[in-house]
Amino acid sequence: MQGSGDMVTPTAHVKAVPIADYGFLSDGEVAALVAPGGDVDWMCLPRMDSPSVFGALLGRHAGRFRLGPSDVSVPTARRYLPGTMVLETSWGTPTGWIIVRDVLLIGPWHHDDGVSQKHRRTPADYDAEHTLLRTIRCVSGEVQTVMECEPVLDYGRSPVRWTYSEDDYHQGRGEAQGSDLTLTLTTDLRLGFEGGQASARTLLKEGDERFIALSWAAVPPPTTSAEAHDRLEWTAHHWQHWLARGHFPDHPWRSYLQRSALTLKGLTYAPTGAIAAAATTSLPESIGGERNYDYRYTWIRDATFALWGMYSLGFDWEAVDFFSFIADVAERDDDLQIMYGIGGERELPESTLDHLQGYAASRPVRIGNAAHAQVQHDVWGALLDSVYLHSKVADHLDGRIWPILGKQVEAALKHWREPDAGIWEVRGELQHFTSSKIMCWVAVDRGARLASMIGQDSQAAEWQMAADEIKADILEHGVDSRGVLTQYYGTDALDASLLLAPLVRFLPPDHPVIRATVLAIADELTVDGLVLRYRVEETDDGFSGAEGTFTICSFWLVSALSEIGETKRAHELCAKLLSFAGPLELYAEEIDTHTGRHLGNFPQAFTHLALINAVMHVIATETAEQT
Repeated sequence: MQGSGDMVTPTAHVKAVPIADYGFLSDGEVAALVAPGGDVDWMCLPRMDSPSVFGALLGRHAGRFRLGPSDVSVPTARRYLPGTMVLETSWGTPTGWIIVRDVLLIGPWHHDDGVSQKHRRTPADYDAEHTLLRTIRCVSGEVQTVMECEPVLDYGRSPVRWTYSEDDYHQGRGEAQGSDLTLTLTTDLRLGFEGGQASARTLLKEGDERFIALSWAAVPPPTTSAEAHDRLEWTAHHWQHWLARGHFPDHPWRSYLQRSALTLKGLTYAPTGAIAAAATTSLPESIGGERNYDYRYTWIRDATFALWGMYSLGFDWEAVDFFSFIADVAERDDDLQIMYGIGGERELPESTLDHLQGYAASRPVRIGNAAHAQVQHDVWGALLDSVYLHSKVADHLDGRIWPILGKQVEAALKHWREPDAGIWEVRGELQHFTSSKIMCWVAVDRGARLASMIGQDSQAAEWQMAADEIKADILEHGVDSRGVLTQYYGTDALDASLLLAPLVRFLPPDHPVIRATVLAIADELTVDGLVLRYRVEETDDGFSGAEGTFTICSFWLVSALSEIGETKRAHELCAKLLSFAGPLELYAEEIDTHTGRHLGNFPQAFTHLALINAVMHVIATETAEQT
């Protein structure tokens, strides 16, 4: 949750593809970003947090995979096949039309001959096929088409060497020195190899269909266009069947909820249930800025919003899987971290990749995230609130949860009086951040409620008394003379994280402090109606430079306005935010209010979670007003 830095001259980012224009593909283990021009500019193997194989997003020579017409670089139209993660790009040329479909294949479960060593959740009927499939169909005329696949492993440091797999031109194997990753490129085009690039050229005529499959594991790739079509269709139907399990209101904003649900599913690492905060690293929060961080990890604070969003849309199984991941690490670790690797890893050492110029010349490029070692006191509240929500919706509390509960409540009680780095992971001086105190109150309050639910009445009474003490301290030291919750004790500065106060039920929505806080943020901490995290000139966050508006905070404001009865204002802001969506209804972390440009890592899970919360809030208030 880092901010942004200085601007550079416009010429530094003229050629960069706008972040929001990328298409997002996923199979639950790997993610890919596809540019409008037909280039796969980002893909990491064999996991979404592994080193990149295609990294042109962050460096021109870090690998890409192009497919499209030879003489046209701007497509006519792009869309997802409805209800799927299959990206379709239509190309019109002076001589004809072709349609390209891109998908990370999913197929039937294929571990029936043994137990998977990486899957920790309940097996499903489906599994990743470890294949990026690209199909082409000429629908009219004729089009000269080119394919150029040039992977460079290890973030652009290890070029591959291609060799033919068989005695024909239809399959190649790519390997790099020092790597155990083998890439297999299978196609009904004729391949040629030039250095590290595998290429193909063909003139497609009306009715022609071709395929290219890049695979990296034991599952055999398709070998014919007919088989490629069938496996793409299987994957598309899988996504549509998955989406059909959800409960989406009959409302004009339904498509945003559905795309957010699909995106969150795509950011979920299926073997563990962990949700990655984003699919990328080091996309800047200000062009040319220094605050470029790796978000391919899972934050504990996402838990409550993830469970709320999934349960509210009817995806109980996904909620249970993410909750189980959180429970795994909480049971294992005496000191709960704010974030983990998607496989549950504790150590996420941060380093810079100085050989990469970064997106739009925004450096440094970082991998790993030093924030994993920060002290942030909201983590216990996020965990306890997720447990409480899970127990209410699932009407069940796993037997292993009670010992975890007690440990986290006691940690909150031990540390709530101490300063921390806060929700925004500032790298300046530690402070008594009010939102952190509120989340400590959440931890103890939810602990008391859960204790009462399972008959631990004396423990419930003790913890409730402690929760009341924390609340009294916050109201004494964290409220200014106007009756507004402040960023930290002893300041009058505002902070968008205080919009969470009504959402976690710190005080009733009609309480004067809640109303004053929400309206103060709406009126004083916004640019063109969109919300800043804080005023950078008032907060020592360890960085310099300006900062854009954080989209999650703007969606929080929608929810908070709905809570305090400002329904018209909530609807108008929500409509405005939805109008800023990328062309494929995806969101990065920030929006530049002057240009509408998306900034930060992409697609951003927390933004899509907050979108679900906000849209459901607005729809609920509209429904209530109509009855």
